[in-house]
Amino acid sequence: MDKKSLRLMQSFLTCLDILSLNVIFCIACYHFEQQLVKGLFFYYALFMFYLNISWLCAALVTGQYSEKNISFFERLARRSFRAYVYFLLMGLAYLFFSQQAYISRLFTAVVLTGFAMALFFNRFLYVFIYGYYKRTGDGAEKIVIVGYNDVSKKLATYLEKDPASKHIVGFCESPGNVKELSHYPILGNVADVVTVCRQYGVTEIYSTIPPRQNPEIIRLINDADFNCIRFKVIPDLNHFIPRFGHIDYLDDDLPVISLRHEPLEDAGSRIKKRTFDIIFSSAVTLLVLSWLFPLIAILIKLSSKGPVFFIQKRAGRNNKVFNVFKFRTLKHESEAQDFRQVSKNDNRVFKVGRFLRKTNLDELPQFLNVLAGQMSVCGPRPHPLPLNDTYKMVVDKFMVRHFLKPGITGWAQVNGLRGETENKWKMTKRIEADLWYLENWSFWLDIKIIFLTIFNMIRGEKNAF
Repeated sequence: MDKKSLRLMQSFLTCLDILSLNVIFCIACYHFEQQLVKGLFFYYALFMFYLNISWLCAALVTGQYSEKNISFFERLARRSFRAYVYFLLMGLAYLFFSQQAYISRLFTAVVLTGFAMALFFNRFLYVFIYGYYKRTGDGAEKIVIVGYNDVSKKLATYLEKDPASKHIVGFCESPGNVKELSHYPILGNVADVVTVCRQYGVTEIYSTIPPRQNPEIIRLINDADFNCIRFKVIPDLNHFIPRFGHIDYLDDDLPVISLRHEPLEDAGSRIKKRTFDIIFSSAVTLLVLSWLFPLIAILIKLSSKGPVFFIQKRAGRNNKVFNVFKFRTLKHESEAQDFRQVSKNDNRVFKVGRFLRKTNLDELPQFLNVLAGQMSVCGPRPHPLPLNDTYKMVVDKFMVRHFLKPGITGWAQVNGLRGETENKWKMTKRIEADLWYLENWSFWLDIKIIFLTIFNMIRGEKNAF
């Protein structure tokens, strides 16, 4: 199934779920009409609006409607269950904290239970429509791979992960170049590829043989265009680049191969991220820090002698050093000693400091770093300079994370890769998560990280100490 069709299926499932929620809510209102007291419409309308927002947030956090999840029923079922649990908790939290005595508890139970049943029905309806479309619609695009080599086998393995989008018909290669039993049939020689495509109804050709190696490829490209078949070339860059790079063009005619895709290299993306950082940090500073700062400062002063803030030099974007602000959580005399990561049950942490670290409240002053342009709300966590010096020599691509501004929270942290990194393996996994974020950044990914951070703060984290 192509991207356009997948996006259509995404929109269909999203609208179906939202429609189901609102229909069930309205039916419940009609059924409980006799029990509803006149004048309480506002409270029920507000609750209805909240439930809609809660479901969209839960779906966003769990990746409910992402392309890779809606293509496989098991993934869809697991994500749906997880999203509903988050939705249920948010609905119950609203009733608990808002103390809405006007809303019937029986009414709420009917709506939440009815929506669970609707989700169950919607998933089976979606799978039926999805399967019917694959059988009778355009379905997966048929492709032929030119060449049988390490690159073509790797390409076939990759395409097999999403059979709904691509269907491999076979390879085209000279029989003398095939020294093993292939997983897909050898359909003909390289010169026969266009004829093979017409025979099998193929719409795309992937060539792993460069034109310089076989001049016949140039003719095939022209023949493919003439027969309305897309022709794509997969370059073998493994001889000098350990992975496929990202190709950009200067003046539309000079190709430049980057080692990785970095969305934040685009000026528009950086402006979008910086604008969000300023708005979000300003809101947190005015609405939360304005009253919470003095309270935490008093608690720190009453619990431990020393300053309120802990200021430490850390490496930021492009490895530039800046001063990061935190609420002090260690005994003042301990912080004057040589650098050592905080470990579980560390006796340097005083009582209030342990609470601040457990709830991540010690990081709140870093919103000032964000407003100053030294940090971002989301990004790789900045490491103390001694920690950088220790690991940059032993962990591959450690310094690549410094292509981005460091963040108050990040993809590694919401995936449990936070706290003490006492060995190379833990640091390696954290770096892998940071590099994934660098290559896959989007505005909605930042929103997801923020929601997961808040959820983890409420739930508690075992690595927060």
